[in-house]
Amino acid sequence: MMRPHRAESFRARWDAVQGTFVDRPREAVEQADELVADLLEELSWMFRNQRADVEQSWADQEGSTENLRVALRRYREFFDRLLSM
Repeated sequence: MMRPHRAESFRARWDAVQGTFVDRPREAVEQADELVADLLEELSWMFRNQRADVEQSWADQEGSTENLRVALRRYREFFDRLLSM
């Protein structure tokens, strides 16, 4: 989940983009494109790190059935969260 201060920063940037539309519509759309690209990059980074955490939880351990069961459950939760977006 994104940290609240980061989400608020993105929302503030969006508000600024909307505020420029009336006087400079093309610039507003270009800024919106950049903002969405920045948000996608941050979300991608966040999800890659979360996936790496799940991977590390089982890859460095003895492959007991219980450890693997927990890892699979964590992957399922992560997978479901990704699909719900």
